Amino acid sequence: MPRLPERGERARRPRGCGRSLLGPGDVLGKGPLRQVTAPSVDVCHGISAGLRGGRVAGARAVVSDVAAVPASCSQAAPRSGPVEPLKDSDLQAALEVLRSYDLHCVIEEWFIQVLQTDLQTNIAPEFWNCIGQYENTAEEPQCSLLLLDAFCLLKCRLDPYLNSLDLLEKWTKAGLLLGTGSQMLREKVYTMFKAILFFSTTKTFQEMIQQFYSRTFRIYMQQWKKGEDGMNECESSMSENDQESDTEEGGGDSQQCAGCNSKKDQCWCPTAMEQFQQLSEILHRLNLLERVSSDAVTTILHKMIEERMERRCRGEYERSFLNEFQEWIEKVIGWLSRVFLQDNPVAHPDLEASSTLKRWRCHVQRFFYRIYASMRIEELFSIIRDFPESKPAVEDLKFCLERTNQRQQLLSSLKSALEMRLLHPGVNTSDIITLYISAIKALRELDPSMVILEVACEPIRKYLRTREDTVRQIVAGLTGDAEGSGDLANELSKADPVTLENGQESDDDISEPEDWVPDPVDADPGKSSSKRRSSDIISLLVSIYGSKDLFINEYRTLLADRLLHQFNYSAEREIRNVELLKLRFGEAQMHYCEVMLKDMADSRRINTNIRDEEEKLPEEEKPPFSLVAVILSSEFWPPLKEEKLELPDQVKEAMDAYSKKYEKLKAMRTLNWKYHLGLVNLDVELADRTLSLSVTPVHAAIILHFQTKTVLDIYPSNAD
Repeated sequence: MPRLPERGERARRPRGCGRSLLGPGDVLGKGPLRQVTAPSVDVCHGISAGLRGGRVAGARAVVSDVAAVPASCSQAAPRSGPVEPLKDSDLQAALEVLRSYDLHCVIEEWFIQVLQTDLQTNIAPEFWNCIGQYENTAEEPQCSLLLLDAFCLLKCRLDPYLNSLDLLEKWTKAGLLLGTGSQMLREKVYTMFKAILFFSTTKTFQEMIQQFYSRTFRIYMQQWKKGEDGMNECESSMSENDQESDTEEGGGDSQQCAGCNSKKDQCWCPTAMEQFQQLSEILHRLNLLERVSSDAVTTILHKMIEERMERRCRGEYERSFLNEFQEWIEKVIGWLSRVFLQDNPVAHPDLEASSTLKRWRCHVQRFFYRIYASMRIEELFSIIRDFPESKPAVEDLKFCLERTNQRQQLLSSLKSALEMRLLHPGVNTSDIITLYISAIKALRELDPSMVILEVACEPIRKYLRTREDTVRQIVAGLTGDAEGSGDLANELSKADPVTLENGQESDDDISEPEDWVPDPVDADPGKSSSKRRSSDIISLLVSIYGSKDLFINEYRTLLADRLLHQFNYSAEREIRNVELLKLRFGEAQMHYCEVMLKDMADSRRINTNIRDEEEKLPEEEKPPFSLVAVILSSEFWPPLKEEKLELPDQVKEAMDAYSKKYEKLKAMRTLNWKYHLGLVNLDVELADRTLSLSVTPVHAAIILHFQTKTVLDIYPSNAD
């Protein structure tokens, strides 16, 4: 500890202190001291200078000898020889002398001043000169040794002051000194270390620290892989992919050490780990551990996590990686425990080191969650496209989003990906609908509140409204007529569908109040939470246009086309679809479709009755061919296209006969034939063969004309 100021000497006031000490010319007992505000001035004033000077000098010598630190305030240097141990009674007496003159209250300030002067003048320049030698060192082992030597020198220079600090704390706790308190004094000293030594570090020093910790991290991870440090059980639990990945990390050359990248016969991994342990102990002793290592450790961990994640997780959606990375992070925490002396059998971990390690654990986990979520957000379009095979990736992303604040990042990224990769003229409407259905499934799994789906997929809904065939494709998917329409058809077949007739329940209709979950902050307050959560695929597709009438009318058109082109009365599939749609849209909306199906059943019955009557007629009165009609209720069917067609006379006669028979069955009703609709089965006899054809009425009329003529004259109509 630095000596106390002698008589006739002033202890210069350290920067930042609130009290001036004795200075040159301000001799104790010789008049008022202009710059001294300590109580010792008033106490010492008027006392014999000789008597007081002798007693104070003796007490000062005892205290300085016990502290065993530099003997000159202006030229701080370690003492060359050991100090004889003194008795506690001698030290007690010396401190009592200082207390009697109120000089004990300035010892702390005097100690801080000497330490600051020595740091600025001698210790800091010496340390940084040693670090500067790194520029002339090319080999990594030499650089590591140079770094360790520099910190060993720094510890050697600061140890006397730390020992003095321990004594000052002991005296303060014993009530022998007055000051700011032992804890505050220690904090001042440590702050001075950081402020003077490492306020601004050089690029060379940063490179040395980065290289040193990066190398020890790789060595530690390779040792963990091999089962060293009592971790064999962890290696046995590693998957085959883990082992392959760690082999990649260490390099595939069997002649080269995976830890230090040297030849195996020149491996210096044990030396590097020993130097690592020594440096950690020195930094811990000087309370510089986090100040020196935090930036390097943070950079290393971030880089390693990002590299491993790119190598292991990018493009892999069919399995979860969270548990695997949690195990790997525990390995990383093992290295951090070495850095912060929690895993050192020699040093006893204190509460501060334990708290530091806990902070680092939280930091590493948060960083992993944030980076992993960012990567999955970039890949979310592909994840949605591959759903449900990519469900593990969706679950991982959901877990990470609950621990990070990245919802807005997800929304903006997904919107941009959809607009760039999906919503353009080069993509078929059916493909857009298919991906939208996958998005509904995936984003519902990701966010049960459906807010992400509502916001991110709004561009899809707007774009689909601009496509002319959107409704047709959706209806075709519902009825199973579109390619790859299994999702919509299965959704329609659900046992407990969401009705679209009366809307969904309100938020007040929830049966159990404890089941209520608030919406995220980015939810639209104008929309019902329960309605959003209960929406299924069909209801979301129908809501694209805001009205179900478009879909009902489109389905009527599709149903009419199916019924008129199957050329039989089998409508079991259509009846099933109509019944399912009634559960969704309501019976009133599907009434027209029910009438259309009833027309098919009535047509079958009427045709059966007419055919039975024809069978009873004599052979000469029977029609030349069989005629089967589908009788439609014109008010309930979609408008049918009108075309003019001149049929052969025998066909007209058969139709007229059929109409008369119908009028007998249905009084006051008649038939209005659509000549261009239907199917005609013909046997065409050629010179060498007979063809059986099924053609439209137009083609049948043309063929029948050749029964009476070998050449048919066709004249073009007059056109303007």
